[in-house]
Amino acid sequence: MSGASLPASINSPVLRRASGKPAVTDQGFAETSEEVSLLSAEMVDMKSGNVLIHGTGMTPSPVLLWRLKILLFFAWGISCCKISWDSVMRMSSDLRDLFLYEAFLYYNPLLLVTFTVFLWGVNLWVFSQSSTNYSKVFDLNHNCLTHREIYKCATWMAIVVPTSMTAYLYLYSHGEVLLAASQPVILYAIISMVLIFPFDIFYLSSRYYFLRTLWRIVLPLQAISFADFFLADILTSMSKVLSDLERSICRMVNHQVATIAWFEADSICGSHSIAIPLALVFPYLCRFFQCLRQYKDTKERSSLLNALKYSTAIPVIFLSALKYHVLPANWTNFYRPLWLLSCTLNSLYSFYWDVTRDWDLSIFTSIFKFKAPSLCTSLLYGRMWVYYWVISSNLVLRCTWTYKLSAHLRHNYLTVFAITSLEIFRRFQWIFFRVENEWNKMTSKSNSDIKMDEMSNEDARLLGTSNHNV
Repeated sequence: MSGASLPASINSPVLRRASGKPAVTDQGFAETSEEVSLLSAEMVDMKSGNVLIHGTGMTPSPVLLWRLKILLFFAWGISCCKISWDSVMRMSSDLRDLFLYEAFLYYNPLLLVTFTVFLWGVNLWVFSQSSTNYSKVFDLNHNCLTHREIYKCATWMAIVVPTSMTAYLYLYSHGEVLLAASQPVILYAIISMVLIFPFDIFYLSSRYYFLRTLWRIVLPLQAISFADFFLADILTSMSKVLSDLERSICRMVNHQVATIAWFEADSICGSHSIAIPLALVFPYLCRFFQCLRQYKDTKERSSLLNALKYSTAIPVIFLSALKYHVLPANWTNFYRPLWLLSCTLNSLYSFYWDVTRDWDLSIFTSIFKFKAPSLCTSLLYGRMWVYYWVISSNLVLRCTWTYKLSAHLRHNYLTVFAITSLEIFRRFQWIFFRVENEWNKMTSKSNSDIKMDEMSNEDARLLGTSNHNV
């Protein structure tokens, strides 16, 4: 054979003796051990390249996956709406409104909770883009949930709750009353189990932190942290949600789901029950006692003034509930004017406290000044219209949210639902300025402490240099 070596086929098996002498392939070409090693390396590289190319080609892009998820979500939503509409249209017109009111009662609080969770994710996203360190404000560790995890929770809730509601409407309209009655019960049981599940799944540390904070709110026997009164303030905006949850659980416990027993206003789960104003006032009482506890610890007069603010909601709630327990003439001539006066006092006092105490509008907010250039920064940062909008919308919504605290207006359930949603949106706006204000206080205190330490060190150094022997 000539001295020139011929290339071996890539697919040919290479045989190599242990002695390292020339080997013969199945095509009969002689190769040295070095050539065999080089050929083997080339084969591995080419095979790896083929695998990489095939793997890259088989993996869909994240944008494509995101679009597919959005498409499936909207397809699912349209299907639920279509099934629900057809189910409602099957019912007789005289029972349709009553049935929708009952279905709305079971599912509207969970829909509002889903809306709140989603808006909280937006809050966290803005905080992560700005210089406000919300984890330090709430004293969280590095494993706290980010806005992505919050969005996942909101997405799952937005899927599970309407699915259960659709099943409830479909089964009831097709005569499966017992199966229909089990749908809200199963949903509430699943949500409760997820919250208290003791195993390390479903964000155990975050669930434990949330439940512990709720316990501290109910029993303020310790010093009040920022997270304690922050969550309690959010619960005051969701007092109607808590009241509807109480009504729903009451009907489930008393086996009144998908029945007409609860239509009796004076029944244990009726619209005249004393439990309704008690559930509405509960968050305000918790916040009231938090302020008293804070005054006990700090002796700050502002804590008493803050407690007075929450106490103004109590007459609004109980004067409204009196409509069902007094004569119509007494309600019109005496209790209704008192209720209107209480509403005005509570709304204006709460608005004043938001603007002057909870927020710091003396400087332009930097919450919308993101670390990287963005459309949100160009639209919101340093714009005067943001302040005009926040102040005016806060005033209007503070004046309308007392509507949802009034038990005698509960029959307008769609109006109350809209006002409650707007109140949650108002609280969403409030969070930006409240958290930023707390962060500014923390940073200013930290800077002042650093300056004091530097001054102390400088004084000590000067005193040390002046101590010399004469």
